[in-house]
Formats: sequence, structure tokens, C-alpha cells
Amino acid sequence: MTGQVRTVDGRVAGRRGQATRQKLLDCLGEMLSTSPYRDVKVIDVARMAGTSPATFYQYFPDVEGAVLELAEEMATEGTGLATLVAGRSWVGKSGAQAAEELVDGFLSFWRKHDAILRVVDLGAAEGDKRFYKIRMKVLNPVTNSLTDSIKELQAKGRVDKEVSPAAIAGSLVAMLAAVAAHQKGFTSWGVKQAELKPNLALLVHLGVTGKKPPR
Repeated sequence: MTGQVRTVDGRVAGRRGQATRQKLLDCLGEMLSTSPYRDVKVIDVARMAGTSPATFYQYFPDVEGAVLELAEEMATEGTGLATLVAGRSWVGKSGAQAAEELVDGFLSFWRKHDAILRVVDLGAAEGDKRFYKIRMKVLNPVTNSLTDSIKELQAKGRVDKEVSPAAIAGSLVAMLAAVAAHQKGFTSWGVKQAELKPNLALLVHLGVTGKKPPR
């Protein structure tokens, strides 16, 4: 945690207060992994953290406020997904590797933050602009990087000029996010986890380059 952490009434929290605040967030994150978002109560989070509701309210206005804090932290980390694309070559075996690493990055990120991402997706789907902006904070940088990669391939004559780079990139990122959020569900369709990543990487490579990756 960096920078000053303030309480709801504007006071700067000391080291102990910061630790308490972080523990409350950690406990909330753990509860979200086992309970529906709207079933989580302040008293339950405080009890799990070994403190009181009054202490919770020193740092957060309500459960939703704390959830938004968790979501912002997750989104800040999620902007790093763009580094898996920026400056990468999509020619030859380098392109195959770039596709594989992008897929692995999405699947790993969603597994790590599954609970809070489910809440963000729910809020965004219900039209809550706060959650929508957080979702876009994760997805926009990687979409923009993919768009730039496809434009570069177009400029070199490697991709059809009729293709819309932004449309392809946006579609691929939406696909990656949807698949990453549904990883557990693939087993009910008879898809093994070991099969998911290479086949998803194939689709990404086809989408970016218009070609199957080299063997």
C-alpha cells in the first residue's frame, strides 16, 4: 500500500490503522469468494477481521464502498495485461508465443481475482457506471495495445486492409474476458483445462494475424 490512507472523516491513518484497513479488505475479499455480494454484511466482515463495525465505518462508508476499493486495486494490477501485447512481434513463432502469453495472462488474472471480478461484472451489467469504469480500466489498455499491433501488421501488408483493428481487438479481448470468467464451466462441456489454453491461443493468433500459428 502506497501513499496516505485516510479515514472516512479525512484523518490520515497511521501504520496500525492501515493494517486494520487492509485486514478488513482481505476479509471482505475472502467472504466474496464464498458468499453472494449482497449477502455480505459489515458486521460479518468486522467479526472475521477481529474488530467492530464501528472500526469498519472509520475506513469505509459501507460494504459497497469497500468492494469498490478492492475493485480499484484489482483494476490497477489488471492494467499490466497490456504489457503482454505492447511492443510484441506477431510474426512467426514470436506471434504464437505472444498469443499464448496473452491467454495465460488473462486466465491467470481471472483465477486470482475471480471473486471481485464477478462483482464488477454484475455491477457493470446492471448499469452501475462505477463498476463499468473499473472493468474498462482493465480491458481498455490491452484492447488499445492489440489494436496498435494489428494496425502495425496492416501497415506492413501482413493483414487485410479491410479489417478494422479496433473491432478485431475489442472482440478478442471480450472473448478472452468471457472465457476467463467461465473457466470452471468448460468442464461441463467436456473441455479439459489443458485443452483450453492452446485452443484459445489459436483463436487469438488467427484474430490478430489472420493465420494459424506456425508449428
